[in-house]
Amino acid sequence: MGGPLGAIIGRYPTAGGGGGGGSDGEMRGGIIRENRKCRDLVFLVIFIAFWVAMIVNSSFGFNQGNPLRLTYGLDYKGNVCGNKHADPDLRALEVRYWLNPNQVYQSGLKSSQFSLADAKSICLMECPIPSEDGLNYICDYPEPEGGIHLSVDDWIDRNYDYFEFLTPDMRNSSLQLQGPCYPIVFPSVNVYWSCQFMARASNISLKHWLQMGGAAIEENMLIDKTIHRAINSPSAVLKRYVADIGKAWPVLIVCGGILPLFLSVIWLLMIRHFVAGMTWITVILFNVLIISVTMFYYAKAGWIGHDAVSVVIGESDPYVSISGREINHIRAVAVLMTIVMIVAFLSSIAIIRRILIATSVLKVAAKVIGEVQALIIFPILPYFILAIFYMFWLSAALHLFSSGQIVRNDCHANCCSYDLKSTRVNCDGCCGYSIHYTPHIGISILFHLFGCYWATQFIIACSSTVIAGSVASYYWACNEISQEIPFLPVFSSLKRLLRYSLGSVALGSLIVSIVEWVRFVLESLRRRLKLADTSPVSLMGKMMSSSSQCCLGCIDWTIKSANRNAYIMIAITGKGFCKASAIATGLIMNNILRIGKVNVIGDVILFLGKLCVSLFCALFAFLMLDTHKYKSAHNKISSPLFPVLVICEIQFIAICLSFSIFLSESKKYCCFF
Repeated sequence: MGGPLGAIIGRYPTAGGGGGGGSDGEMRGGIIRENRKCRDLVFLVIFIAFWVAMIVNSSFGFNQGNPLRLTYGLDYKGNVCGNKHADPDLRALEVRYWLNPNQVYQSGLKSSQFSLADAKSICLMECPIPSEDGLNYICDYPEPEGGIHLSVDDWIDRNYDYFEFLTPDMRNSSLQLQGPCYPIVFPSVNVYWSCQFMARASNISLKHWLQMGGAAIEENMLIDKTIHRAINSPSAVLKRYVADIGKAWPVLIVCGGILPLFLSVIWLLMIRHFVAGMTWITVILFNVLIISVTMFYYAKAGWIGHDAVSVVIGESDPYVSISGREINHIRAVAVLMTIVMIVAFLSSIAIIRRILIATSVLKVAAKVIGEVQALIIFPILPYFILAIFYMFWLSAALHLFSSGQIVRNDCHANCCSYDLKSTRVNCDGCCGYSIHYTPHIGISILFHLFGCYWATQFIIACSSTVIAGSVASYYWACNEISQEIPFLPVFSSLKRLLRYSLGSVALGSLIVSIVEWVRFVLESLRRRLKLADTSPVSLMGKMMSSSSQCCLGCIDWTIKSANRNAYIMIAITGKGFCKASAIATGLIMNNILRIGKVNVIGDVILFLGKLCVSLFCALFAFLMLDTHKYKSAHNKISSPLFPVLVICEIQFIAICLSFSIFLSESKKYCCFF
C-alpha cells in the first residue's frame, strides 16, 4: 500500500533496512515509534479554557441553586416547602396547601389578573380532609407576637388548628376568609407535593361554616382545574423530571455505571470464548430484551395490568382519577417502542443470511483480545473518568436548573389577609412569590449542556485513539514479539496520545459537538415556531423542514463516521486531525466494496450487542424504580421515563468505550487485510 502509511503498515525493518522502513517513522520491536510532534495545540488550549469556564459556570449554580425548588412549591412568604433554613423551620412540612378556595377560584377566571401563585398557601405535612361530623380549620403559621403562643411542633400536633385561641377580631376576620384560620370544606389529595382540591365540598363542613356566618365559598370545578393546570404545566413537569434524576441517583450509579461495565466485560469474554455463536446469541437476545422493555412501558402506561404511573403521593381514593402529562409521555414512548420492536424484528430476519459474514470480524477481534489482554481492562480508565465527570455535571445541572431568584409578584390584586405580626388585616402585601429565571441562567444551562456533550465526545475519542494504537501495534508486530503484547501496546498508545495528540482529539470532538448542537438549536427553534404559529403549515413548508432535518442528520452521521476513522489514523500516523481525516477517507474510498460487505454487517452486530447491554440495564432500572422506595414518600419519582432515558444515554456511552475495540478491529480488517 502506497501513501503515507507505507512505512507503517509493512513489517518492521530488519538490520539490512528491508521491510517497510521510511522517513515517516520506524517500527522497533513491533511497537509504533514514529518521529511525532504535538498537533492542533490551539484546540487543546481552547478545550482547557472551556473547562475553566465550565467550573466557573457550575460554581454559580452551586452558589445560587437549591434542588428542593424542583420538587416542592413556595408558601406565601417565599419559603420553599421542606427547607429547614426557612422561617419557620419547614423541614417536615413539604406539601403546599392553598388556604382560601375563593382565591383559587378567582385565579382560574380568564378575566382575572390574580394568579394561583398569589393565592395564600402554606406548607403542611399532608393534605387535610374535611371532618365527618363538624368543621376543622387550617390556621396560618403561629406567631407569638400575634398572641398565638404555640411552637411549630405544637401547631402540627393540633393538626394546624388554633381557632379556639383566636381573639374576636381574628374570628371575624377568619369568617370573612381573611385568616388567620380558614375552613376545610374541600377534600384534597397530595399530587406531586401540592394539595389538589376535589371540587366536591363536604356538606356537613359547609353547613357548619354557613351557620357560623362564614362568607360564601365557591363550589365550582374551576377550583379543581386551576390547581391541576398549574401542576401539569410544561415547566412544572420539566422540573419534576429533572428532580427525578436527583432522587434516582442510586439507580443511575448501578444501572448507568456498574452494571453496563460488568455486562460489557462479560460480552467481550463471551466473544473471546464463544465467537462462533455470539452473532446468533446477540440477535436472539436483542429481540427478547426489546420485547420485554416494550411490555414494561405498556404496564406503566396502564395498558397491561394495574400498575400505571400515578400522580398521587401516598394513598388516595380509588374512585378518584387524576391524570398528568407524565402518563401521556409514557404512552407516547410505548407506541414508539412498539414501532421500534416491529422494525427490529423484521430487520433481524432480513440479516440472517449475512450473520456469518460478521462472524469473521468477531473472530479477528477475539484473537486480539486473547493476545492484548489489557484491551479488556483499559476501558475502565476512561469509564472511571467519565463517571466522575457525570457525577459533577449532574450535581451542577440540578443546581443550575434551580438557580432562579425568588421574587415577589406584581399582581395588582385587591385582596386582604390577617397579619399576625401586626395584629391587623393587611391589604397591601397579598401578592405571592415566584421563581424568576433571568436570561443568563438559560445561557448557563445551554453552556452546561454543550460542555457535557463535548467532554463526553472527547473522552470517547481518547479511548478510541488509544485502542486503535494498541491494535495497530499488535497487527504489525506479526507475532514475533509476543512476550511484549499483553500490556505494552496499550500503555505505549496511551503515552503517545497524552504527549502528542490531545489537541487533535479535542478538535475532532469539538466538530461533532458543534454539528450536534446546531441540530439541537434548530430543532428547538422549529418546535417553538410551530407552537407560536397557529396557522396551518403548507406542504412546501413541511417538505423543507423535513429535508433540512434529514440533511443535518446525514451531515452529523458523516462527520461522526469520518472522526471515528480519523482517530484510528491519528493513533497510527501521529498526523493532525485534518490530515488524518484525509488519509482515512482515502483508505475508505479505496476499500469501499470490502467495507460494504464486511464492515457494515459487522457494525450492525456490534450495535445490536450494545443495544443488548443497554436494554438489559434499562429493564433492570425499571425493576429498581418499581420498588416501594421510589413509589412513595420523599423518593417518589413522577415517572420512570426520564431516569431510564438518562440511564440509557449514560450506559450507552460506557458501552461504546468497551466496544471501541471492535470498531478499530473492523476498520483495520477491511482496510489492511
